[in-house]
Amino acid sequence: MRGALLAAAGRTMGGSGGPLARTIRSKLTAALQPTHLEVRDDSPRHGGPPGAETHFGVLVVSGLFAGLPPLQRHRLVHEALREELAGPLHALQVTARTPEQWQSDPRVPPAPPCLGGSKRERRRG
Repeated sequence: MRGALLAAAGRTMGGSGGPLARTIRSKLTAALQPTHLEVRDDSPRHGGPPGAETHFGVLVVSGLFAGLPPLQRHRLVHEALREELAGPLHALQVTARTPEQWQSDPRVPPAPPCLGGSKRERRRG
């Protein structure tokens, strides 16, 4: 069943995705043994060049999250993706749930809006 859920998640999230998306999927699968995993590439919404793979959202459902507060769950995800967060991955939205939480509420939160701009632009406030 786990394999079917992971395969379905890959299809709903645009197939296997680019190289960084595949790495994220592989590392989270190895580290957290998810029963459900979705990897969403939000990069096109953030004005980067085509194929940039800089902004992602992940939904990870894992029994390893049982008894852990949200902050500790996010730390586990970040630890699994340490190399990517130090390099090409600029932003990561994390949703981390236990299988029981996912079963009671299988809704995926929407991606946060892009606020536009870049580090090179000065914002006026």
